[in-house]
Amino acid sequence: MELYEVMRTTFACREFTGEPVPVEVLHRIIDNARFAPSGGNRQGWRIIQVQDPASRARLADLSQAAATRYVLQLQAGESPFNTVNPTSITPEQVAAAEPADWLVASIRHAPTLLVVTVDLSLLAAMDADLDRVGLVSGGSVYPLAWNILLAARNEGYAGTITTMAVTREPEVRSLLNMPEHWAVAAVIPMGKPVKQLRKLRRKPVEEILFTDSWGGGGKM
Repeated sequence: MELYEVMRTTFACREFTGEPVPVEVLHRIIDNARFAPSGGNRQGWRIIQVQDPASRARLADLSQAAATRYVLQLQAGESPFNTVNPTSITPEQVAAAEPADWLVASIRHAPTLLVVTVDLSLLAAMDADLDRVGLVSGGSVYPLAWNILLAARNEGYAGTITTMAVTREPEVRSLLNMPEHWAVAAVIPMGKPVKQLRKLRRKPVEEILFTDSWGGGGKM
């Protein structure tokens, strides 16, 4: 496929036909995705393909509470899990709510399931001393995660980056026998999409590209 078409049609897919990504295709996807940049070219990532049904179910279960809170926050008019405005949703409300099974169904039933992990000892967290949540260190792993989805699209498959399991990272680490200093960056369900979207809704360039300062205008 042409590069820009891949970029403009790679969407967050959560519904699959049930056809797994063939071994040789998955190898080709990772073989190309591994050329993503990382800080110092340290490539401190490992990808775990989770095939065991019990482990898949456990990953979905570990994502459940975060998914339920996510839905409750949306219903309350909040931006879920943001670190600027405190949530009005209590743990008791999350526990009492109907579980958002539909939001973790793609993890539970995905034909192919990948867990992207990263070595924290190899990340340059330039924003570690700022008075806000860390962000910059993700630049050493999320280009790989996105490359996986771009490569999957090129092969006729699809998936999405989910991070709800990160809220239960110690248990995920134990489940997958990960070393202590490794972190969970994403859980990616993948497969053949039930429907391929081709018209994605995104903000126009004029709303996101400024000149010289925040809000700076000017014709391109």
